[in-house]
Amino acid sequence: MSRAVVVVGIGADGWGGLAEQARREIRAADVLMGGARQLALVPDTGAERVTWPSPMLPAAFRLIAEREGKAVCVLASGDPMLYGVGGTLVRTLGPGRVRVLPHPSAVSLACARMGWPVEDTPVVSLVGRPAELLNRALRPSARVLVLSAGAATPGEVARLLAAQGYGRSLMTVLERLGAPEERLVEGLAATWDAAVDPLNVIALECRADPGVTAPPCVPGLPDEAFEHDGQLTKREVRAVTLSRLAPRPGETLWDVGAGAGSVAVEWMRAHPSCTAIAVESRADRAERIGRNARALGVPGLRVVHGTAPEALEGLDPPDAVFVGGGSTAPGVLATCWDALAPGGRLVVNAVTVESEAVLASWHARLGGDLLRLAVHRAGPVGGFTAWRPAMPVTIWTAVRP
Repeated sequence: MSRAVVVVGIGADGWGGLAEQARREIRAADVLMGGARQLALVPDTGAERVTWPSPMLPAAFRLIAEREGKAVCVLASGDPMLYGVGGTLVRTLGPGRVRVLPHPSAVSLACARMGWPVEDTPVVSLVGRPAELLNRALRPSARVLVLSAGAATPGEVARLLAAQGYGRSLMTVLERLGAPEERLVEGLAATWDAAVDPLNVIALECRADPGVTAPPCVPGLPDEAFEHDGQLTKREVRAVTLSRLAPRPGETLWDVGAGAGSVAVEWMRAHPSCTAIAVESRADRAERIGRNARALGVPGLRVVHGTAPEALEGLDPPDAVFVGGGSTAPGVLATCWDALAPGGRLVVNAVTVESEAVLASWHARLGGDLLRLAVHRAGPVGGFTAWRPAMPVTIWTAVRP
């Protein structure tokens, strides 16, 4: 059986901050792998030193496989299982091939310095990820830790906060946590101009400008939360639609005929591990979907510009499919249904007589649930108030046996 790869977490305090077990593993290694910064923190033991290339992931398995039979020790920053190389190696090699010796994480150290309970503090990593991920965590009075990608990240975060109406937020940049030269730099997002060390974590205390409110956590965001041209699944219908799609952690949605992408965006907001692919035939709407996703904190939403069913070919298999437009096009519903594994959900909305006829036909063949939803809103009529109906929407839901 192949030898396990040992992953040792090391902090900015370097060799002096390591436990004796971690030191023994490093001394016993035939090969030391890691980033240049981590390798520079340990003394010369005579081992072969391999600096990770960039990007690391495609090369990791090959570099380790080439040293089969040797004692390989990988050096990682802090806790290797928190947004670190430990998780990457476990996914690549399997849990039986990896042994991890963690060091206190940057999150633990930052919370200790700030006096924030770790379990109550949301963490957003911007290492290799877009800053718009932070939008999802913003709310008045929130405390958020941001794992920084480098010296430029605090300025990027400050500009994002100001643009979102959180310019009064207090930013504390914690540099080189655990090292003798550790330093804290404070300032307001609106006036931030400090130069900081590349090794930093950002602690945010969010303070909203007057009139700024955070989007709710439950499905059914206000229609005004989305940029759209009228092609939008409206708030009440969207809430019902998402309840039928029933997102669960780690699942993938196809949003076919996505329009403004509101259903895909709210699907991804249901849980950080949910993913979605929005398929839209119009280029301007496809671009708009991307803007909506970034503004609402889910920049990882994949947008496919194309016409179904051809555009569905080769996509990651879905756990649920929503068809908000194009259900009358030949082959669309058949392709969506065939793509689902057992237990997958297909939800289709219809507003025209023709699309309702298609749903009635599929319901007759496959069963499922057929619902008609009518929404009325109060509005002025002269000096009085009366109900104004919106177009009724027929919703067909079917679960793949």
